[in-house]
Amino acid sequence: MNISKLYNLFRKSSGICTDTRHVRKNNIFFALQGENFNGNDFAYNALEKGCSYSVIDDPLKQKNKNQILVSNALQTLQELAKYHRSKLNCPVIGITGTNGKTTTKELIFTILNTQFNTIATQGNLNNHIGVPLTILSTPINTEILIIEMGANHKDEINFLCNISQPTHGIITNIGKAHLEGFGSYEDIIKTKSELYQYI
Repeated sequence: MNISKLYNLFRKSSGICTDTRHVRKNNIFFALQGENFNGNDFAYNALEKGCSYSVIDDPLKQKNKNQILVSNALQTLQELAKYHRSKLNCPVIGITGTNGKTTTKELIFTILNTQFNTIATQGNLNNHIGVPLTILSTPINTEILIIEMGANHKDEINFLCNISQPTHGIITNIGKAHLEGFGSYEDIIKTKSELYQYI
């Protein structure tokens, strides 16, 4: 199924779900995989709990027509978020930095939301899964979207920018964190600066 067809199903749904413990009726479940779990194992259960569709990437788990088989569920989630972002006609503020991202996001949201219909990242859902989920939870009539972006390895901010397509950006600071993933402080500087370079 191509992204435009999946997007049409998404627009008719009640949103995205990645955890069967938090299913809402008419959700679309994405079977994501982690170190200690495989969402494909819960894809049919998601339908039983009220999801309209489940997006899976294991053909052995496909039991009926409401299970949409894709090559990679996470990548499909990210592509769907990018597609939805292209339909949003509002400024998108990207925020990154080693420290202070969440506090800065909350301060900006509190101010802007007094005059504009504003959506912001919930908690610290700022990675390759959280950013797409934030975008996909953004109504089409949103006036300002604030996206927090975290990183623990090279090129991650650039990847998140390609999905969220920020029009404005804030880099709170650049410190020596996650060196095990970046390799050097210089690579941290380069990665955090990818927001600046994108804009």
